[in-house]
Amino acid sequence: MISEDVSRTVLELPVEDRLELARRLVESVVWPAALNEAVAEGIRRIEDVATGRIQAMTEDQFRAALR
Repeated sequence: MISEDVSRTVLELPVEDRLELARRLVESVVWPAALNEAVAEGIRRIEDVATGRIQAMTEDQFRAALR
């Protein structure tokens, strides 16, 4: 279990550092190759939104897209 201190410290890091840490953690898990590609694409998309390269949907836009 992750200690509260570790969690608090990590969450206080700048967004770029948290994204890098998240990428490293995901990459440290052994996945089948096809899933690796899907996870890598998911990470790229999260980084695009988190860094402002693309604009995220609002909740209403997301719900409308599901219809």
